[in-house]
Order: sequence, then C-alpha cells, then structure tokens
Amino acid sequence: MAESVPLIDKSTGGTPRASFTFAKDTPLGKRPQAIAHRGYKAAYPENTMSAFKGAVEIGAHGIETDLHLTKDQVVVCSHDPTLKRCFGKNEKLVDCNWDYIKTLRTVQKPHEPMPRLKDLLEYLATPGLEDTWLVLDIKVLLPSFTDALLGNKAVQTKLDDYADDLFRLIAATLAEVKPSSCPWNQRVLVGCWAAKYLPLCAKYLPEYPITYIGFSLDYARQFLKVPSVNINMFQMFLVGPRGNALLREVKKKKADRSILLWTVNEESWMKWSIRQEVDGVITDDPKKYLEVCKSYNKDEKLSHSRASWKAIFMMHMRALVYGFSFRLKHGYWVDVQQVRKYLEN
Repeated sequence: MAESVPLIDKSTGGTPRASFTFAKDTPLGKRPQAIAHRGYKAAYPENTMSAFKGAVEIGAHGIETDLHLTKDQVVVCSHDPTLKRCFGKNEKLVDCNWDYIKTLRTVQKPHEPMPRLKDLLEYLATPGLEDTWLVLDIKVLLPSFTDALLGNKAVQTKLDDYADDLFRLIAATLAEVKPSSCPWNQRVLVGCWAAKYLPLCAKYLPEYPITYIGFSLDYARQFLKVPSVNINMFQMFLVGPRGNALLREVKKKKADRSILLWTVNEESWMKWSIRQEVDGVITDDPKKYLEVCKSYNKDEKLSHSRASWKAIFMMHMRALVYGFSFRLKHGYWVDVQQVRKYLEN
C-alpha cells in the first residue's frame, strides 16, 4: 500500500480533508459528483457486487454503501440490520455467521449474494479504478425507545461494544486490502450519524475524512464549528428557508468541507441539486443523474411534482413526530469542545 499522505492539520483540531468528494469541473460547468446509493440500486439488487460494478460501468464517481457486523465479526454491506427485506429471512445479521449469510441470495432478481466490505475493496483495488471512491454509512445498533428512555446501562454497554467492534474491524479491513496506488484515506469517506461515535473515528480511523450523515439541520449546523467535518444531508430537509441557510453556511466554509445530498431520484430535484452547487448527489440511478448533468440548463425554470412536495411535507411531519426518539437514541447535541478534543488527540 502506498504511504498515507498526512491529510490532517492537528493544530486546527480538524479531520482529514475530503477533497476527492468536491464537485467536478466539466466542459459544461461545475457539477456535483454522481454517487451510487447502495450501488446502482435502480438496476440491480442494492448493496451487491452487481450494483457496485454496474455503478462503476456507467461512470459513477463514488459509491455509497452501508456496513453491519455478523455474529462472527465480518463487516458486510447491508442497509438493514435484518435479512427480511432483501433476503427473505426473519433473522438479524448480528445473530448470523458469515458462512450462513454467504449462502443466501437476494429476493430481487438477479438473485445476488451479500458482499463483505473486503469484497468491495478488493474490486476497487483493481488497477484503473483508482478514481472511484466510497461513502461508508456505518450502521451502529441502537437501543429500543424504552431502553433509551430508562437509560438501560447493560443494553447500552452491549451496543457500545458492538460499535467499537464495527469501527475497529472496518479499519482492519481497510488495512488488509491493499489498493493499487491511491491510498484508501484519499478514497474513503467515513459516515457517522452522531457525534458520540466520532471518538471511534479518531481511535481507529484517524487518517480518514468524516462526514455527518443525517437530516437534522440544527445538529448538522453544530458540526460546522468543527474544521473539515463534511455534511451529508437528506435532500428533502434542505428545501426551504432553513435548509437554504445551512447551504449558505456550508458554502462559506467551502474550502474546508463538502456537502452531499441523499437520496435524489427525481429529475427536477437532481437539477435543483446542481443549482444549489452541492458537491455530490447520492442517487439510486446514477446513470440518469449523469444524463441530467449533461442536459442541465441553468436558465431553465424548475418545476417539481405535487407528489414530491407532498413527500417533503410528510417527511417534515415525521421528523417532528420521531425526532425526540431519534435524539434520545443518538444523543441530543454536539459537544463541540469535546469533539475538538477527540480529533486533536
């Protein structure tokens, strides 16, 4: 493996810079990068090697994937903590060994196996794929609402141990698989949903850039006080005055961090994302997005469907209803001084 380039400036208390995630200059103007959500999900079963390879073949710049641990501590690519939706089995990943999981096939055709993070990295280590990068959405396990409300320490300790194992084994996998040239810390963006897991990034992945993944504008805004922590926001929550204000704040610190949007599938919202001058669009259909990038006209008047506006309204209502539960499980606020301390050390 090529020697890692020191990307972090300890004097600022920041994380490594993720310049590889910034928007691309093209003959048609600057365009947000195309990031394949769980691979090329529109054409293949999500989070499978076919979806990842399909995304690369159509020209996606990056791939987003989700990570969980099996019972025998293998890091696998799966959005869900259970096998039900994608594999039709009423079992939790954490209760199953890899030898069993690798025999399963997706419900969706063509029936595909679940890959490990190792399998994805070995594919991306192929010479010629050095420019393809990864967003790792690290899926820690969360307590039930009741356990969180009652502060069940035994449950939380178990979940904290799981998170520690997951981060440690992600780091071990990255160290095990040797890239062809460009080091992984210039191709991998580590995604965290809560500030409480940033110490694990500092402990196990100190040379890797970090992005906050989420939908809370207030929570994201606090991360802007920490140098170089990137932002990966649910696109629907950036529509409106408060979302515009966050975008303006990020752009003021543009040299320091990137902003990505998920999950953008409608053509009108793809164009809206380009107009907002974000750095990357995470989409189920990267081929469609790349075509939109070519045809985009900055003078075009954008019109969004009634269904999409309804979906945005419903998501905001859901956030109000479930926001307390989410904050209770993930933590309420970002302790900026504590985050700086972890990153500096």
